Amino acid sequence: MIFKNKRILITGSSRGIGLATAKRFLEEGARVVINGRSEETTVAALAELDAGARASGIVADMSKVTDCTRLVKEAVELLGGLDILVTAAGVAYTTTIEETTEELWDNTLDINLKGLFFVCRAALAELRKSSGCIVNVASDSGVRGEAFLAAYCASKAAVMNLTKAMALELAPDVRVNSVCPGYVDTDMVRRDFIDQMEDPAAAEHVLLQTTPLKRFASPAEIAGAVCYLSGPDSGFITGTCLSIDGGTSAGTFVEI
Repeated sequence: MIFKNKRILITGSSRGIGLATAKRFLEEGARVVINGRSEETTVAALAELDAGARASGIVADMSKVTDCTRLVKEAVELLGGLDILVTAAGVAYTTTIEETTEELWDNTLDINLKGLFFVCRAALAELRKSSGCIVNVASDSGVRGEAFLAAYCASKAAVMNLTKAMALELAPDVRVNSVCPGYVDTDMVRRDFIDQMEDPAAAEHVLLQTTPLKRFASPAEIAGAVCYLSGPDSGFITGTCLSIDGGTSAGTFVEI
């Protein structure tokens, strides 16, 4: 149990990759604070984790700097400090450039980038004390562009470079890395990339055809990579962006 008694805060962890990551850390003996935007989803996630006193939940909106600061403060009070911060909160909207409103753009960047920065900033004092680490959840969409996801691609590309900048500035006290998932079988991918299409089955087929490994990742697979970047085996890794995308970022894939 390599994370036994480690104190971990995971933003955006009431579902999807964040929740899977919380499960993995708990299996490895950690104490975890999860975060959701509503009381309902946070309570439901805690019930699913079923980890007793080793898991707590805090409701906070990552688009608001005051909530980011409060989340870290309350998590530190619950845990008695902080060893690892995972920033998994994120949103995506599938829309054309012409239909991308200022509100949609701001909401995407506020949650995916601004909130991520300010929750990291709020956690720095505690992470320096523990020689801890940060793992940001970026995206394969930050490595390569995708049509109809302009705001999302911009936000995730920014997260990748922000990760590098933070890694340089915080070394050697705090390690900072990111994971860049491809298509993961989560509620968000189903809702925002598949279900709203005119033919969801055809949309899913197209996504799978553009992925060399011909399947979606499971949230647990992304969680495994987050745990790797948080653990002792990655002690000499900082400033990296680890692609976990079934090969999509390797180049254009054409089946012949």
